[in-house]
Amino acid sequence: MEEKEISDLVKARHQKLKNIQNLGKIPFKSKYDRTHETGELKKLHVNLSPGENTGVKVKIAGRIMAIRKHGKAIFLDLKDRSGSIQLYGAVDFLREEIFEFISQMDVGDFIGAEGEVFKTRRGELSLKLEDLIILAKSLRPLPEKWHGLKDVEIRFRKRYLDLIMNDDVREIFITRAKVIKEIRNYLEKKGFSEVETPMLHSIPGGASAKPFITYHNALGMNLFLRIAPELYLKRLIVGGMEKVFEINKSFRNEGMSATHNPEFTMLELYEAYADYMDIMELTEDLLKSTIKKIKGNLVIKFHGKELNFSGKWERTTFLDALKEVAGLDLNFEMKIDELKKIAQKKGVEVQEYYGKGKIIAELFEKLVEPNLFQPIFIIDYPKEISPLAKENKKNSELVERFELIVAGKEIANAFSELNDPLEQKKRFENQIKLLEKGDEEAQHMDYDYIQALEYGLPPTGGLGIGIDRFIMILTDTSNIKEVLLFPHLRPEK
Repeated sequence: MEEKEISDLVKARHQKLKNIQNLGKIPFKSKYDRTHETGELKKLHVNLSPGENTGVKVKIAGRIMAIRKHGKAIFLDLKDRSGSIQLYGAVDFLREEIFEFISQMDVGDFIGAEGEVFKTRRGELSLKLEDLIILAKSLRPLPEKWHGLKDVEIRFRKRYLDLIMNDDVREIFITRAKVIKEIRNYLEKKGFSEVETPMLHSIPGGASAKPFITYHNALGMNLFLRIAPELYLKRLIVGGMEKVFEINKSFRNEGMSATHNPEFTMLELYEAYADYMDIMELTEDLLKSTIKKIKGNLVIKFHGKELNFSGKWERTTFLDALKEVAGLDLNFEMKIDELKKIAQKKGVEVQEYYGKGKIIAELFEKLVEPNLFQPIFIIDYPKEISPLAKENKKNSELVERFELIVAGKEIANAFSELNDPLEQKKRFENQIKLLEKGDEEAQHMDYDYIQALEYGLPPTGGLGIGIDRFIMILTDTSNIKEVLLFPHLRPEK
């Protein structure tokens, strides 16, 4: 719709607003007592025959989505959160002032309607209008259609319009709410306590990521938006809480893509006296339980393919997956220059400060991960990229860590947590060296966390699940913006 056309429609709506006010009506009400929602009415009268009246009078409220006039009759489609219903008015039974008042209504207005429920001869449940009041006048016209790339951009920028016009989008966010509820219920039944940890950190830690920096005036110091709640949650395990979880917002100052947003939602949990194998069992059971509750089936469609969550999920090691999927038989006895040549040949960018583990991890991320569709646990990751995880008992270059990959995306990440304070300090010191060499995602030294470990962290298994990516799988969406109500976007020019 052209800007001038929109401007003319806005002017016309402002004139109708004045007309409503001149009639002594209040165009923006503070309350309306409805007796039913539209979805409730449809359930109550599902067996009503075409042409049958109920004699039941109700009060409903919602947004006008369509207006149709046929001579001395008028039809309005009214929509609320539960569905929509047709309103029917005619001059032979509706008071003249009400019939005339409807002429001041526009698509998009919120109204309250009162009347008798009946079913038309064509079988459509409707409301025979007796009274109608304006609840909120819409001063801008709703979009007529959604199509093309430009409109996709508008959908994300003006999510409220997207939710008005697109029922499928609203269902995505209803599903999101249900997923989080199911996860919470599952963990509480397993004895986990939900906790809240700080979002402003004095030291960025718990993950390898570039943080957002802010400044606290009263304290006179820099603070960082958390990149992960991990180090605070493990402090709680030190304190004896044993089973904790947090469904949290975290922030990473990194590039944006179809699977990355600078602000995202994670589940993190920690369980004392467990290792990464125990957490693997918990992860599989938690996600299967949630999928079953939400979808009703463990076999779902994703991007036109069948994604099968039933049965025991496959498990393979990090190095075996490189060999099986990418045809690369790599090990840590190889010289670093040899690994760099392989990366260059495969088109994988390598920074000067990368060690063997980081190079191998980059090869995995580019050549293996996108080709793993069915759910699979990849276990035993390089120590170099896992400074908070316990060393693998069979290979000191690896750690007790797994990632769950589904449809080419990392959905979950878990460790046997490193609980040796002396080893943890060494790992942090190695991270500091990487920071000095220019690795902006390397972790910082956290002396308070080291001190907490010195009081004793029992054997602990930890898990992080990307809630946004998990919901992308369940809602068959390809862009993370589709599952975030208000995704971050570049400013409009």
